[in-house]
Amino acid sequence: MRGGRVRVLGVDPGLTRCGVGVVEGVAGRPLTMIGVGVVRTPADAELGLRLVAIEQGIEQWLDEHRPEFVAVERVFSQHNVRTVMGTAQASAVAMLCAARRGIPVALHTPSEVKAAVTGSGRADKAQVGAMVTRLLRLAAPPKPADAADALALAICHIWRAPAQTRLQQAVAQNRLQQAVALHKAQANAPVSTATSVSTSASTSVSTTAPAPKGRPA
Repeated sequence: MRGGRVRVLGVDPGLTRCGVGVVEGVAGRPLTMIGVGVVRTPADAELGLRLVAIEQGIEQWLDEHRPEFVAVERVFSQHNVRTVMGTAQASAVAMLCAARRGIPVALHTPSEVKAAVTGSGRADKAQVGAMVTRLLRLAAPPKPADAADALALAICHIWRAPAQTRLQQAVAQNRLQQAVALHKAQANAPVSTATSVSTSASTSVSTTAPAPKGRPA
């Protein structure tokens, strides 16, 4: 934290273009763009090498800007399975880089980001870019759109993090109260004792042998 301000690295995952953007600020106050860019990999390169390139690029951004949080777009299934797989792989690399340094990672859906930045979860990329430009007081929208989306992710996290923290605290408090109530209920419950069953004879058993029957005369 920098005087209450938080620095967030937003990552718009992709194999060919992985958007990255760093924003600093606090909810309710003007935000500042620290940096923005794109990590690129050649489409004809081997998959493993492309993932290594993305890892190296994100590591450089983490080294240079040292964010307190990393915000990554949550990947959803799409019609193009190949595209969504590449996006998911790039997303995993970003999460790995952050986790290795102990940096918390937040996942935000595209609709969450759009709603946070533009007020509409169905906004298009042009609208998102325009609002990012306005909110960060930039001279022009960041290009390509992947870069603008990365900044939007960072903005979304800064604005939504306080509410998410309060929600998590409320959920944790509710669970604690439930656990305490359950413990008290168990402590006050009457102890059930097994009823002793008497093993003493409840019926008198005659041990006298029956009298022999007389023989007929």
